[in-house]
Formats: sequence, structure tokens, C-alpha cells
Amino acid sequence: MPEGDTIHHAANRIRAVLEGQVPQEILTPQPRHSMDGWPQALAGKAVRAVEAHGKHLFLRFEQDITLHSHLRMTGSWGVYREGQRWRRAPRRAWIVLRHGGWEVVEFDGPVLELLSDNRTRTHPQLAALGEDVLGESFDERLFLRRLRSDDQTRAIGDALLNQRTLAGIGNLWKAESCFAVGVDPWRPLAEVADEDALALVAFAREHMRASVDGGYKQRPREVYGRAGRPCPRCGTLIRSRGQGENNRSTFWCPGCQR
Repeated sequence: MPEGDTIHHAANRIRAVLEGQVPQEILTPQPRHSMDGWPQALAGKAVRAVEAHGKHLFLRFEQDITLHSHLRMTGSWGVYREGQRWRRAPRRAWIVLRHGGWEVVEFDGPVLELLSDNRTRTHPQLAALGEDVLGESFDERLFLRRLRSDDQTRAIGDALLNQRTLAGIGNLWKAESCFAVGVDPWRPLAEVADEDALALVAFAREHMRASVDGGYKQRPREVYGRAGRPCPRCGTLIRSRGQGENNRSTFWCPGCQR
């Protein structure tokens, strides 16, 4: 699943093309949206802002209309020079916005919806989102309050994926943050000190920002995807198994993460 750094990087690229501009053409090639009338609803309206919060991306148009996207496991945003070959088949494009010789394309959904600005504020899932790990400001007290309101028997690795507590963390950054701080992702929340919880967030914020600036090519890979290989810190074999209700793969070193 694309994580917060992927979404913020996409937002930066889209912002450079569309923010403050009226798209010259809007297409909805995917049959499921062909009857929604989005090109007509957005015609002649400038893009006021392009924003990211956690794993959610928002294109905010004039007249209080917002295009909301969540890529889940399959979706992708792309920005291409007009005429440049897309990385996915055209039939997989859900929306195409063209302006100034550029094409902004969203592929494979699966969540793409046109909402009023008010609806984005009252939408149950969006309104419940926690602090954006990549937000310009970060309220540590709010993060800790939400972390402590969660089930304290829940493992810290699983809790970091709760978007109501912290928006933007996914499997990779969960694993790498826990490894960097030396925290066992299976440790119950009740046994995780506030200082350690904040250290996890500090590592994620610093390195996810570098990933955004570097086109998410500077992601650390100390443990993620390295099950069965020696830990770069202590040499113990890295382990992996499913965690939480969704059985998401967790990678960790049992030798140096406590």
C-alpha cells in the first residue's frame, strides 16, 4: 500500500502542474465513472489547492468541490508530459487532467470520489484521521492522547498502522521506525514509554520527509522485506510474520529490538 511519503510526493508533483490552474481537459476513461459527470462538474474551475494528509490526497477546486483519492493497495498517481507513455495501460486510468502540456493521471482507484468541502470535513473516516506524520506541524500531545486511548494490550507495530492515531504510516515505515529506535513491534502499548513512542514518530518524520524530497527512493531497508537475512546491527536473522486483525507482515530483529 502506498504510504504517506508516496502520497506527499505525488501531491508535490501534481501541485506543480495544476495548482492555481483551470485544467484544459478532464477525462474519465474508466467505465465505472463514465456516467458520473465529473468533467462537466469541474469544467472551468481552477484547482485551489493540492493537499495530502496521511494516505489521502485532495484536489480542491473552486466552488468548494474536492476530488478525494485513497490508493489502498492498487492505485497510483502519475504526472506525464503530454505524449509520454504512461506506466499503466490507458484502460486503467480513472481520471485524466490535462494542462499546459502535462497529464495528471490516477490509475486503478480504488477510492476516487467528488465531494463538497463540507463533506470532506464531516466524512467519518476523514474526520477521524490522526495527526499527519508528515504535517508541517505535529501535535505530540494529541498523538500521545490518541495512542493512550487505544487498547494498551495492542502491539506498538499494529498501533502505528491505526490511521486514527497517526496518519501516513504503513508497513515499511512501521518496521523501519521500530528497528531504528530498537523497539520490538510486538511490545504492548502499555510497555512503550512516551519517549519511545515520540522517538518512533521523530524517525518517521525525518526519514519520510527525505523520501518525499528524493522521490521515495531514499527509504531505509534495514529490516523490511529482509526476512531470513542477518540484521545489519547485530547479525541475528530477521524475522517476519503477520500482525493485527489484517495480518499485515511485520519485519523485525529479535536480537536487538526489545
